[in-house]
Amino acid sequence: MVDLRQKPYYLNEEQVKWVEDTIASMTVEEKIGQLFVNMVANADERRPEAIKAVLSTYHPGAIRYHNAPKEELWEMAKNLQEYSKIPLLIASNCEMGGNGGVNEGTTLANGAAMAAMDSEAEVRRMAAISAKESEAVGCNWNFAPVVDLTYNWRNTIVQLRAFNDSPEDVIRYGKAFFEGMRTKNFATCMKHFPGDGTEENDQHLIMGINGMSAEEWDESFGKVYKALIDEGCMTIMAGHIALPAYSKKLCPGIKDEEIRPATLAPELITGLLKGQLGFNGLVVTDASHMIGMFGATIPRSEQVPGAIAAGCDMFLFFNDRDEDFGYMMDGYQKGVITEERLNDALHRILGVKAALNLHVLKAEGNLVPPRENLAVVGCAKHHEAAREMADRFVTLVKDRCHYLPMTKERYGRLKLVYIGSEATVIAGQKFKSNDDAVIQDIVEQLEARGFSVDAAVEQKKGKMEEFRRKYDAVLLVLNVQGFAQFNTMRIKWDEPAKQPWYMSELPTFVVSLSNTNNLIDVPMARCYINSYLPTHETFAATLEKMAGESPFMGRYNENVFCGRWETRF
Repeated sequence: MVDLRQKPYYLNEEQVKWVEDTIASMTVEEKIGQLFVNMVANADERRPEAIKAVLSTYHPGAIRYHNAPKEELWEMAKNLQEYSKIPLLIASNCEMGGNGGVNEGTTLANGAAMAAMDSEAEVRRMAAISAKESEAVGCNWNFAPVVDLTYNWRNTIVQLRAFNDSPEDVIRYGKAFFEGMRTKNFATCMKHFPGDGTEENDQHLIMGINGMSAEEWDESFGKVYKALIDEGCMTIMAGHIALPAYSKKLCPGIKDEEIRPATLAPELITGLLKGQLGFNGLVVTDASHMIGMFGATIPRSEQVPGAIAAGCDMFLFFNDRDEDFGYMMDGYQKGVITEERLNDALHRILGVKAALNLHVLKAEGNLVPPRENLAVVGCAKHHEAAREMADRFVTLVKDRCHYLPMTKERYGRLKLVYIGSEATVIAGQKFKSNDDAVIQDIVEQLEARGFSVDAAVEQKKGKMEEFRRKYDAVLLVLNVQGFAQFNTMRIKWDEPAKQPWYMSELPTFVVSLSNTNNLIDVPMARCYINSYLPTHETFAATLEKMAGESPFMGRYNENVFCGRWETRF
């Protein structure tokens, strides 16, 4: 049984008593409900009557939601906490700023950008601003940091979200992230155990496989998890990622067809994470709609209780609330989830809530900050921080032919070629890309600097000499992003005229506002810059550096060259 007086809870006697008394007072239905993290997916589900119905019927222990305007989210959190008998953990995904918790939140720096800065102070600052903005709308649980290791340059799932492929760096940045989040009343959640980044497949679409040997894992992902567990991380998200070497080590005789993703593998959650690594905190599954879990070749009726039986303490998202609640209850009644395992999970869930003093805040009526705190969300001070960080992380990978600086005097007439994304899937829901807004911002910033910009998409290449007379240079902007649609993300040249034929005709500046491995598709680029984010502040910093007004300060990881010789020159 979990010891709530020890790391990471450090509960006092009053807090332990609240946990014990609360569990003792709960009905079986309330106990089963605490195991679920419910998704509030849209405006209809944010209605007070809808919130009341879900809480009174399913009694979830935590909430996650899709982003919305800050006023709407504040009202949602207020209603959630008022209507819930037991205070709720309200989770956001603030990996790179307050934008992960609220529409108007400030985008600051993703994991790759933080590694490019190589500054623990900036990571700490980023996390503190994330905590401040997301707390304002009622959040108290951050599904971050991402502590995966990007060993495979083809992996696009965590290529930007993770820091890099150095365990030592990830430990440094992870500790700084925790420190920043602790400036507010937050539980952090490092992910995705046992570790993404070793392969190219997307666990949203297929079960991930970390193919390391047990010894290799111990010296990489294991080193990261052990150090950050010792640092006091309160919660960990288990990925739909198998670790066959450790499953075989801990379960001698296990057959290949019996190997499961960590979310369903007791040897990985109970044996490796909670046992060998000594994690005393709460384990939550990654989103259960992901095919990495569905594709485990056992029916969902077994997966739902099976995840808790394996050692996960909370189950992320209902598919159908009635059905999944029934599956979990049935698993408990049939003994798949033992009384001991249920009791242990409940202690861990309520232990996190007590460690955050949510029960005290609820009694005081202070679970949700005052409405006036919403003013910090996306405030000018935070956007200035975003600008300062961008100045440090924008990275020049190469400028072999010395095209830079890009000034209006040298290249006054620009042809803009933009490659974007069709859509992004987040937590099982498809969202249209914001390419139109990004293009407009790019054009406006270039024109404000005196450039003449042609962003029209031509139907054919046309005559080479005419193209050379018409333009001084080409700016190719790549913003290929998204996951849960393809197992690998590559540049899609959606129009023939966009294909990089112009690189042999005119100086071409390639700027990536997303994935860092785009040189695999444009190895002939003479000038290539990684800017990491498609934000106004980031592109402004990029233009300053391209114009020679400030130096490039970001550092790149060798993954940018995609393991190829021709990408380097």
